[in-house]
Amino acid sequence: MNKPSVLVANRGEIARRIIRTLRERGQRSIAVYSEADAASAHVREADELVLIGPAPAAESYLNVDAVIRAAKETGAQAIHPGYGFLSESVALAAACADAGIVFIGPSIEALKIMGDKATARDHVEARGVPVVPGFNAAGLSDGEIATRASEVGYPLLVKPSAGGGGKGMEVVTEASALGAALASARRVAASAFGDDSLILERLIRRPRHIEVQVFGDQHGTVIALGERECTLQRRHQKVIEEAPSAGLPDGMRERLFDAAVRAAESVSYVGAGTVEFLVDADAPEDFFFIEMNTRLQVEHPVTEAVTGLDLVALQLDVAAGGAVPAVPTLSGHAVEARIYAESPERGFLPSTGHILLFTPPRGVRVDAAIESGSVVTGFYDPMIAKVIAHGPDRETALARLDEALAQTVVLGVETNIAFLRALCTNERVVSGDLDTGLIETLLPVVAAPVSARMLVAAKHQLQHETHRQNMGLMQQTVSRRAGQVWDGLVDTNVGGRTFLTDADEVLEAPDASAGSASAATDADGAIWVSEGGRSARLRTLTRRQRMQRRLAAQHPVAKETSPEARAPMPGTVVAVHVEDGATVTAGQALVSIEAMKMEHPVLAPHDGTVHLLVALGDQMRRDQPVASVSAHTSIPTTNSNDGGTP
Repeated sequence: MNKPSVLVANRGEIARRIIRTLRERGQRSIAVYSEADAASAHVREADELVLIGPAPAAESYLNVDAVIRAAKETGAQAIHPGYGFLSESVALAAACADAGIVFIGPSIEALKIMGDKATARDHVEARGVPVVPGFNAAGLSDGEIATRASEVGYPLLVKPSAGGGGKGMEVVTEASALGAALASARRVAASAFGDDSLILERLIRRPRHIEVQVFGDQHGTVIALGERECTLQRRHQKVIEEAPSAGLPDGMRERLFDAAVRAAESVSYVGAGTVEFLVDADAPEDFFFIEMNTRLQVEHPVTEAVTGLDLVALQLDVAAGGAVPAVPTLSGHAVEARIYAESPERGFLPSTGHILLFTPPRGVRVDAAIESGSVVTGFYDPMIAKVIAHGPDRETALARLDEALAQTVVLGVETNIAFLRALCTNERVVSGDLDTGLIETLLPVVAAPVSARMLVAAKHQLQHETHRQNMGLMQQTVSRRAGQVWDGLVDTNVGGRTFLTDADEVLEAPDASAGSASAATDADGAIWVSEGGRSARLRTLTRRQRMQRRLAAQHPVAKETSPEARAPMPGTVVAVHVEDGATVTAGQALVSIEAMKMEHPVLAPHDGTVHLLVALGDQMRRDQPVASVSAHTSIPTTNSNDGGTP
């Protein structure tokens, strides 16, 4: 294969990252895109473009026929699937073989064996690789699963056999919760992977998640390119990864490498892959195979940083028949943070919207899906960027990552940047005392008050907007005399929207320049401000609105729980758990909403009779009522089309 043209069957930051390497190698890149991604950065950066379908992934990025058709139409000689979507698809690999197109990935047989967690588990166990006690639930009834689960013992982890990324995983601590967990895991697995088969495993109480990067070539050689620590997770989704591990007992690294290479060799593995293990933090000499990801990983940049290799370039070379290189000497330490469009203060719920401003940090590597002007929709994964810092040692790498995150500005959607900074400086993280439950000990996340610098930035932004809107007229300035323009700010990101800043406080804030604080105005007229990686959305208040809030604060009235159950995020209703008119109890799940590959239940606010306002498949806006719970049988007057406040 002589510098073939390559179709990138993916989107976002991984598509941009692959296109970058192709450009550096002088190879032609072809991007596919959905209707929702027509203006995305990866589309603009590719040499050729093909629209493959509507916004839903099932009709575009997961459509094998559309991808193959695009490759044929453009004369692509190879397809790079990136990660996620079709990266571990047997159907895509087989279609490539039938069409005479090179699939940049392993063999169909390797995909079949390792792509299914249950099959992979049995396969590697037969070759002496240790696995977690558990069983394959395929073909078993719920009753039979319950019996086997009792034999293994609780707590248990329920997870889909197909796919990865933590999607569909459910922790079950007692038998009574098993049925609901099975139903939820199957729904997510069917939606995300097209396969609802499950496996159940004993839950290790304090696990560390360590993975080994392997690479194989067509000549039968498989090597290990070091390990990565991926223990910092929430909802089984990795948040911060590093290479090498935060610390392993003597001899452990060599044992991990040997097991990983043995697993890869057992399927004659070709290309980039990752063998993932659980290490018991309380018994670190033991490790257990979880799965093998037969693709490039999101966190591959940390391995690139410490090895000096371009793993995408190596994938291309191996696919062309080249040999894997000698194992390089590792250099220093690298840490990666995943920036998600989500709100830690609201339980990490996804956030969507227009990116008003994106300013990446300097001096570190940034792989981003977004730029200023991008749109973050609810159709795809909420990860919008990765920041990777490298240093001579772990302490330096963490410090550089924290500094880089402090410089990162994202306005227009809520992000986890401030939370990532808190993790970088957390005492347990710095000391290397890690387990996958660490983040849970830091919850709930409480929003900090808006800083003086952020208020100054907001004031300057309001002045700018006032000037712009009144161009040609006498300039109106934000002053004590401008109460008719605004008289205060309310932080719409804080739970309950209770944080109030008076105009006087803004005007009398330290007269320091906004400095490191940035601001922008969204389509609803709200002001987004950011400082040190933290952002907030401020909405202007009139004098009357401010007075009403002050009076309400001075004379609080005890009120009953609101009868309305509202959507916590934009998304699709994927399950309705109760019938209209049913009697429910406080905290009972009414419906489930899915967005950005995550499923969230909407709970009854109190005991009563439920009146459903939505149906299966409905598209929801954030704060839209989904049901009303009342002690009466009368039909509620709530209009289901009423959205939340901006």
